Amino acid sequence: MHFKDIKKQFPIFAHHPDLVYLDSAATTQKPSEVIEAERFFYENQNANVHRGIYGLAVEATNVYENTRKKVKNFLNAAHTREIIFTSGTTEGVNLVAQSYALDRVNAGDNIIISAMEHHSNLIPWQQVCLKKGAELRVIPMNTVTPMRDDDISVKGVLDLNIFKKLLNKNTQLVAVSHISNTLGTINPIEEIIEMAHQNGTPVFIDAAQSVATQVIDVQQLKADFIAFSGHKLFGPTGVGILYGREELLNKMSPYKYGGEMIRDVTFEKTTFAGLPQKFEAGTPNIAGVAALGAAVDFVEKHGREQISKHIKSLLEVATEKLSSINEVKIYGTAPEKTGIISFILRGIHPHDIATILSENNIGIRAGHHCTQPIMDFFEIPGTARASFSIYNDFEDIDKLVSGIHAVIRMFAN
Repeated sequence: MHFKDIKKQFPIFAHHPDLVYLDSAATTQKPSEVIEAERFFYENQNANVHRGIYGLAVEATNVYENTRKKVKNFLNAAHTREIIFTSGTTEGVNLVAQSYALDRVNAGDNIIISAMEHHSNLIPWQQVCLKKGAELRVIPMNTVTPMRDDDISVKGVLDLNIFKKLLNKNTQLVAVSHISNTLGTINPIEEIIEMAHQNGTPVFIDAAQSVATQVIDVQQLKADFIAFSGHKLFGPTGVGILYGREELLNKMSPYKYGGEMIRDVTFEKTTFAGLPQKFEAGTPNIAGVAALGAAVDFVEKHGREQISKHIKSLLEVATEKLSSINEVKIYGTAPEKTGIISFILRGIHPHDIATILSENNIGIRAGHHCTQPIMDFFEIPGTARASFSIYNDFEDIDKLVSGIHAVIRMFAN
């Protein structure tokens, strides 16, 4: 795969030729075919879905449902009715929290999350527990010092021995991220799912950071719920996916009400539609769904294994070069991780790092990355974060390293 050629497929870099974009954990850039799919829909196919029998409406519905089929195949789901369109990962989490957890969790029960969750996969479960008098349990990061001279607390690895102890007959749900958006850790979701299922507990996986680089086979994983956002998959903002096992989705009530999600309505009662419509109230982001289909095609064309391999090579080189700078401390050095590097420069605030790098057209993220408990754990206010994707190359890493040296020199004066 020639990644220099792939970069040319992203118009943002033609408009900003000097841009070093290292913030793909926040959102990915969009290839031409994704942008074109949304434009083409509005120019040639624009109509509402499922509600018209005229030609244009039928065509719009076909585009919409064809993307559902693509996502079904992308995840190897058993049925298209297990694929729910949402506005993004956050809505997927809230849908399961409101429609599944809130109806099943009672006082004395517990929900288990991990210490490295994004706020979007923390707050909804926290609020369910607060409303129902349940306990929110947290899988900690491993802080046991190993035999060799190493700081495992900085690695950012979940302690599954404690997870096993947290599980009990009152555990109603386990919710964990596949990949930490701050530390880059790839969590062992296969093992987590197996352990939870042995306890009779379903599992929700936040796949926002993993969907573009990891092959996710929901049937092989025996996954219960998985959510992700289109904009992390080279697709548009405002559209996402919730996968749920049909058996579980059928038992859940909708948490949003309106048009499209009904079978029959009178003033006295409403009968809801079947899957997936009962969870898709209102007019959806149809053009966004069309573009999401193009994004899935883009990733399938280049291959998640190849994308992951390229990003891992960038990660290895960037980690080596940043680690050689005395002032740099990296947070998140798990044996299994993806192209995310969170770091600090001793004595320099992360926002200052990002600001100075920005002056050199280098875009990174700075702050707590919506993972404030991680920062509290490490007793730091935040980190600078560089994250890589398919359009990055080794030249971008060299520019980042040069930029960091410039930051250090500036504060040394």
